[in-house]
Amino acid sequence: MDFGWNEQQEMVRDMVRSFAEDRILPGAAERDRTGAFPAGILGEMGELGLLGMMVPEEYGGAGMDVLSYLLAVEELARADASIAVTMTVTNSVCCWPILQYGTEEQKRKYLTPLASGEVLGGFMLTEPQAGSDAAALRTRFVEDGDHWVLEGSKAWITNAGVAKYFVCLATEDPALKAQGISAFILDADQPGVVVNRPEEKMGLRSSKTAMVTLEGARVPRDAMLGAQGSGFRLALATLDHSRLGIAAQAVGIAQAALEESLRYARDRQQFGRPLYRHQGIAFRLAEMDTELAAARALLWSAAWESTRPGRHSRTSARAKLHASEMCNRIVAWAVQIHGGYGFSKEYTVERLYRDARVTTVYEGTSEVQKIVISRALREVAEGL
Repeated sequence: MDFGWNEQQEMVRDMVRSFAEDRILPGAAERDRTGAFPAGILGEMGELGLLGMMVPEEYGGAGMDVLSYLLAVEELARADASIAVTMTVTNSVCCWPILQYGTEEQKRKYLTPLASGEVLGGFMLTEPQAGSDAAALRTRFVEDGDHWVLEGSKAWITNAGVAKYFVCLATEDPALKAQGISAFILDADQPGVVVNRPEEKMGLRSSKTAMVTLEGARVPRDAMLGAQGSGFRLALATLDHSRLGIAAQAVGIAQAALEESLRYARDRQQFGRPLYRHQGIAFRLAEMDTELAAARALLWSAAWESTRPGRHSRTSARAKLHASEMCNRIVAWAVQIHGGYGFSKEYTVERLYRDARVTTVYEGTSEVQKIVISRALREVAEGL
């Protein structure tokens, strides 16, 4: 396993860092204050190939590898996690399952506009009564001539109201649990897709999240993704992949918190010397640096593992669990280092503290990650 970057990966990191510092970071605090969606910036990101990073060039994508994608997510999150999550949702839970499970016709029809940034994508899995228990879906699909008709409600849908295409999970009968679930590519620009008022969130405030009600929304027969009844397996495999993007987002937020803490500890004087010359602060900064490096190494290891055949639930869950929990510890320490100023919106760490919190919740809570890991360990134990 070689963690040395190749020329393309280094170029991607440098390009995205420069773009993020020049175009994203200057307006991050204002977007957080107003909740304004950065449509213009997303358009520029599409032109740079950041909205279809792992989509092959033949479908209009950038054709890059997983590590290049994760490096880009980290740099975006370092500047503004709201923009990072908008980008990861289009890449990881919309483009990726279409690429993996779609027909050739579906790939050409949907991936091309998604990869170019002409439209955004999303993922409709969670429901008011089906969060961690993803098999408990109540959104129904029925056959109607050349279409499938969807009825139900989806909750906490990222990019709702700004995205056109969603990979949507529904069941033919809730009593069938996982066996009854199928996946569809839903065009949200149609009657019957009702986007409710955006959620008022603690963090990620310029990323749009809302409940979506499906009232007879129609999906062409050829827009079922994968075989009928295979939707639950498709969703789990998609989450295995997409959790790497959330881990990268957490690493990016933590990196920003460390940098802000170093800057403040250098400039702030207490008892006649800079904060970073006080051992208590210096040791805390050392812990932050070490935890961040460990999370990044675990993420890159999981990225390498994801390129090998088979399922990678355990490695992606470990990366997401450690990175998200690490991120929340680091931003809390960053606020503590800033003292009273860390509680003020005038300082970046206040926004980072709020943005970090959800990383332990979405794409599977930390508790769900522990379930995934412990089940894998049970299989290991039974084989000893």
